[in-house]
Amino acid sequence: MPPGLWFGRAAVLNEIKRDLGQDGGAGSASAARPLAAAGPFNPNTRLNVGPAPGDVLPELESPSADNRPADAEPVKGNRQRAFSTLTLRILAVNLMALLVLVGSVMFLDQYRRQLIERELTNLATEAQIFAAMVGEGAVVEDVDNEIVLSPPLGRQMVRRLNETTQTRSRLFLGNGQVVADSHMLRGGLGIVEIEELPPLVNDETAVWNNSWHLSDRWADLLGMPAPAEDDGGRQLARGTAITQSAMENVNRALVGHVSSTAWASDGDDVAFTAAAPVQQFKQVLGAVLLIRDGSQLKAAMTEVRRSILYISMIALSVTVLLSLYLAGTIERPLRRLARAADRVRNSPGRTSQIPDFTARRDEIGDLSLALREMTETLWQRLDSIEAFAADVAHEIKNPLTSLRSAVETASRVTDPVQQQKLMAIVQDDVRRLDRLITDISNASRLDAELSRANAEVIDLSQMLGMLADMYRHTIASDGEDEAPVEFILSLPQAGKLHVLGLEGRLVQVLQNLITNAMSFSPAGGRIILTATHHSERAIITVEDDGPGIPEGKLDAIFDRFYSERPKTEKFGTHSGLGLSISKQIIEAHNGTIRVENRYSGKDVIGARFIIDLPAADPSVTRAARRDRPVEKGRGKRKSAA
Repeated sequence: MPPGLWFGRAAVLNEIKRDLGQDGGAGSASAARPLAAAGPFNPNTRLNVGPAPGDVLPELESPSADNRPADAEPVKGNRQRAFSTLTLRILAVNLMALLVLVGSVMFLDQYRRQLIERELTNLATEAQIFAAMVGEGAVVEDVDNEIVLSPPLGRQMVRRLNETTQTRSRLFLGNGQVVADSHMLRGGLGIVEIEELPPLVNDETAVWNNSWHLSDRWADLLGMPAPAEDDGGRQLARGTAITQSAMENVNRALVGHVSSTAWASDGDDVAFTAAAPVQQFKQVLGAVLLIRDGSQLKAAMTEVRRSILYISMIALSVTVLLSLYLAGTIERPLRRLARAADRVRNSPGRTSQIPDFTARRDEIGDLSLALREMTETLWQRLDSIEAFAADVAHEIKNPLTSLRSAVETASRVTDPVQQQKLMAIVQDDVRRLDRLITDISNASRLDAELSRANAEVIDLSQMLGMLADMYRHTIASDGEDEAPVEFILSLPQAGKLHVLGLEGRLVQVLQNLITNAMSFSPAGGRIILTATHHSERAIITVEDDGPGIPEGKLDAIFDRFYSERPKTEKFGTHSGLGLSISKQIIEAHNGTIRVENRYSGKDVIGARFIIDLPAADPSVTRAARRDRPVEKGRGKRKSAA
């Protein structure tokens, strides 16, 4: 639908009146298994970290779909909710990045494997260094002048190494016999086993550890690898299963190869072993076995995991707060607008107003402004309908009163001459009523017709020329003795001035203006039709040589039922709707119409009606049509007398 032609007025007066009457865990030392065989660490070895493929994570309980309070007033369309759909969508979008961050911890398994590979490499290097030290400091010649490994010197070096590295070390002779163990001390009273005690725990550290253990439980739900207790690795490292299984590394070292292996129990506790040969001039004299628990690995994994949880909690808090703020700036204003629209719809008067959010300077502010303007337009339309109904009732009441008086008087008059005069009055009043009802019906149907019809490109020069020729022929055919009204045209070249609109309705406006000009112009007067193009606007003027418009009535003449006729004209021949309808048609075309007096000095020499319409480019708008086609098959509305 082209802009401006949006009017839609009720066509039937009874419908108007009817509308006005309505209201609006710890690791186990048993069943040890190798994580990585001797040699390079195998990254494909599974460490039982996180959920295995096919494992089902525990489902989170979804919030209830209906969180409205029990005493809340139901609103059409389920608009009133504790958390609106828009709020939930905003939260979902903002939480998506956080969920991706939390989900990334599923890949900590790869990070753990890298740490294990690095630990194995470092431990193998340390084993080679220690084996080289033993080969230089604990090798002596026996009585047969053969190079052998000295057990006392070896035990001393193993004990000193354990003091600096906190790594369990064992020294083997070439026949596989254990001669030194950093966790075993030999003395006069026998063998003493060394065991490191767990750290002291007081109330403060217990609360702190319990809080982190709680976070570990949540981490387990999220699929993160959970660390074992701090002493689990030491128990595993000194366990019999690991020491016996580590003999594979020792056997390889006794034949001259360096090897390292990662071990895990069923509780996912990890221990590392590495063995290197003790050599002197390429002769293997024994082997060094280093055993290290996975406490450093667990500490690193725990620190990373807790850091992720800590950052995730901060990100979650910030995301939720920002989402609630964003929802508050979007969802709550929209909810207020929706509720205000419901109140406006249901309230009988104008007590309810649309909230003003124009200060926001955003789309919601634009929506608020549009709703306020729409509401104000609706109120103006209702006022217009109410005023139209009142004017119609008043205008119809006048001829009815005259008709009633004439009928009542005729029943009491016996003089035939007086009766004929009264009957003439009755006939005039009936004709006046018929004309008035016809004009009212046309005016009430005008808005609906303007909103349905198709717009066309109109050549104003051609249209005005045809109108002038038609009125010239009409005046010439009357054959009056007095000098007829002279028509003067001042038009641009044909095809140079176009407008987009309804040709029939624009012709109706010009005919009304020309007819009024002819009725007010004296004999021999002039009617000047002018069309000009100015700043993308088409300007049409109709001038006459009549008495002009009374001061103070330049705007009132466009009101409904206002009539200002020449004194020589018979009363009641015009309904006063012509100029009102003309204004309605012009405004529907996005134009304006006004009137001014023509002056010669200080004397009024006539009136000038000015129509301002938007000009159209025929090359662009030739195919322009309204969005809504003209409705077909509508019957003519019958008017009641």
